[in-house]
Amino acid sequence: MTAGPERTARGGTGATDGAGAPGPARARGRRLRSWRAGLRRGGIEVRHLLRNRKEFVSYLSNVVVALMVASFIHDDLPGTHIPAAHLTIAGFAAYLLFQVGLINLPQILVTERDEGTLLRLRATPGGIPAYLVAKSVLIVVMAVGIITVLLGAAALLVNGPLPHSPGGWLTLIWVIALGLLAVVPLGAAIGAVLPNAREALAMIMLPAMALLVTSGAMFPIGRLPVVVQDVASFFPLRWMAQGVRSALLPDAARAVELSGSWQLPTVALVLAGWAVAGFLLAVPLLRRAARRESGSRLTERQGKARMSGALTT
Repeated sequence: MTAGPERTARGGTGATDGAGAPGPARARGRRLRSWRAGLRRGGIEVRHLLRNRKEFVSYLSNVVVALMVASFIHDDLPGTHIPAAHLTIAGFAAYLLFQVGLINLPQILVTERDEGTLLRLRATPGGIPAYLVAKSVLIVVMAVGIITVLLGAAALLVNGPLPHSPGGWLTLIWVIALGLLAVVPLGAAIGAVLPNAREALAMIMLPAMALLVTSGAMFPIGRLPVVVQDVASFFPLRWMAQGVRSALLPDAARAVELSGSWQLPTVALVLAGWAVAGFLLAVPLLRRAARRESGSRLTERQGKARMSGALTT
């Protein structure tokens, strides 16, 4: 007489909690499916990037620019026998990480939003989490690939710098990882609020180039006015560049740093702070963008894009 109710109770306990909400096992299953779908989608997007010659060449062109700039620099860093071109290569490595997170990612998000991708994902169970996982995979592969090509090509073609010890390689790895954590959430937040794909590049590129010039990535930051140093020190690129320099350049290069040291604990703290701030900002903005997305908004944006010439089909 009691077997039926007991089975029902056990079944109810396994599926839902006391309020009728999905149980922990079901929630974990949904998260696992989202991760799997995101990883598969990320692999597809990476393969698409490698097969798209135009897009692939556009990323490699940044490496070519870095090598060309470095090839024209023949001086040594002040007070050292270290080629100034090595500082330039290290700075470009940091800037390319910065660019992937704060320039490329917002453009990707805005373009796919305008194409209706975000709207379609809203109707797919677990679509938004899987989409974010896929984009994370794509960004990590892009960043690591660009840095690998830049440092490898620089070492072969212009005698560029590479870490000289296991500690240097370890520092390079954690600076890359923490640098991406600092800039990718910010890029996602920017992509969530930008109006359209055409304006995205114009609104992001000028501030990014200004930071490249003022962050000490291209030449010692001590040569800049103090007020510029203070402003640049607020943003992550200055610390990303310093962390990459600490991994690639010999200890003698510390002489051109503002404090005469690499300040790696400060590098880690600043980048971690930006990572936390970025996540706190990105999550609500992305949720808001997904919640506000609708067919009428998509049609309105596409109509404006056709009128401006940004969309032809």
